[in-house]
Order: sequence, then C-alpha cells, then structure tokens
Amino acid sequence: MELSILLAKQIISLFLMVVLGFLLVKIHLLNVKDSDVLSKLVVFVFSPCVLIQSFTHTHFSIKTLSGLMIAIAGATVVHIIYITLSKLGETFFGFNNIEKASLVYSNAGNLIIPLVAATLGDEWVFYSCAYIIVSTFLFWSHGKSVICEEPRIELVKVVTNPNIIAILLGLVFFLTGFGLPSILDSCTASLGNMIGPASMLVIGMVIADMDLKLVFTNRRAYAVCFGRLIFYPLITIFFFCFSGILSLHEEASRILLVTLLAASAPCAANVTQVAQIYHKDATYASAINVITVVFCIVSMPLMVAIYQLFL
Repeated sequence: MELSILLAKQIISLFLMVVLGFLLVKIHLLNVKDSDVLSKLVVFVFSPCVLIQSFTHTHFSIKTLSGLMIAIAGATVVHIIYITLSKLGETFFGFNNIEKASLVYSNAGNLIIPLVAATLGDEWVFYSCAYIIVSTFLFWSHGKSVICEEPRIELVKVVTNPNIIAILLGLVFFLTGFGLPSILDSCTASLGNMIGPASMLVIGMVIADMDLKLVFTNRRAYAVCFGRLIFYPLITIFFFCFSGILSLHEEASRILLVTLLAASAPCAANVTQVAQIYHKDATYASAINVITVVFCIVSMPLMVAIYQLFL
C-alpha cells in the first residue's frame, strides 16, 4: 500500500509540472518554440548527468555487480519482448513510428529513480540504472532510427551520443571506485535533478499548441496506452515469475521489482523530445505521453500488486 501511495503522489507531481508547462504557454510567458531548447538540454545535458550520478554513488562489490547483471538481463529481455511485440503491432494493427517508440520506451529515469529512492531506499536506485543503461543504448540506436525513419542505425552517432558516453564513464567510475571531484559531483547532481521538471514542462508546452479534444478522443492513443501500461507489463510479469530468473540472485525479486516499475512506466518523454528536435510528430507523441501519465496512477500500482501476488 505504501508503494502504491508514494507512486501515485510522484505521478501526480509530474502531471502538475505538465500543467505548468501548458499554462506558461497559454499566458504567453513562453511559446511553443521555446520547448526546442529545453528538449535539447534534457536530452544532451540533464540525462547524462543522471546516468553518471547513478554510478558514482554506488560501492562496488561482487553482490552489487551480480545484482546489476540480473537487472541488465531482465531489462534486455523486456526490451526484446517489447520491440518484437511492437513490430508485430505494426504488421497487424498498423502502428506508426511514434506509436512503436512509445510502446517500447518508458519514462524510466524521470519517474522511477525518485520513486525507488522514496519507497525502497537510495541503495536500490543503482539497480534502476540497469534499465536506464539498456533503454538509453537502445533508444539512441533503435528508437531514434524508428522515430526519425532512418533506414539504418549509424553506430558512430550512437557511441558519440552524450548519454552513451555518460554510461561508459559511469561504468568506469563504478568498477574502479573513482568518483568525480566534489565540485563537479555537486554540479552534475544539480543538473541531473532538473531532468524530471524540464521533461514534463516540455510536454506541457507542446500540448498547449494542441486541440485537447483531439488528444483525449484519439482512439489509437488509448490503444497504445493499453499496450504500454497493461499488456506489455503483464508479459513482463509472466516472464519474471515463470522463467526461473528469480532464483539467480538472493535479492532477485526486489531487483526485478525495480525493473518492472521501469517497464510499466508511462511512455518515454524522450520520444516527444526527439520528435520535437527532429521535427517529427511531437504533437501526437505528447498526446500519448499525457494519456499514459494520467492512467499510470492506477496501472502501475496494479502491476506491482499482480507481481507480488505471484511471488
């Protein structure tokens, strides 16, 4: 019950930030074009800082390393399942590129890191990084190519992306025990803390230029919402509980609970931001994001309850 209450509070807090972004445009303090700059800051500055911080504040041990491997394995399988299901959805239901990306990639960083810290403790935030690592790498390779309709993945652009560089640096810090100088550590921590509010403001600003009636009457958006919040997470629960992965680590059930939270989160704000930066359908991406944020207040606690029921 405590997890469900804290989860709902965190989601409502993020939704209020979306409302603020909406109002800032409506009262003409900002305009929709300003969201382009904010999107670039989120994607190329705030997000890398979050990744680096997650690794530099975790003590290396065989136990934490093996737990990280379990979490990475779980996150990898989840993404393989989600990408496969979305590809099938394209074939049988005509999912477009924004819909496919929204189904596969979740708002794991913005929502899950503060949620895990508040409910399970700061020491468990490290395991949320496993999902972020896998999701970040795949998003900037597979996800970006889907959204931007690129015929092939350009490996050079993937490995030179600031988020991928941040992951590699973070792994070096974790494995060697070295950290950032205190001043630089404080700087990256402050910048990383801005990712949630900034991401939600972008969504609200983009929505301010939309016809809200069209947002909440779009049947396809609700279909994507059902897949993102209900159907895909249920497949994840089935895999975790019946594949034997829970027996591979003494704390696997708690580690994979963190993974499940990330896998059942609303669609990634990055989908909207990348669509905005590369002039794709950011309006539709924002609509899907808002609908999933609204309904995940109920769906995420439900998925956690079902998972705990099968343990």
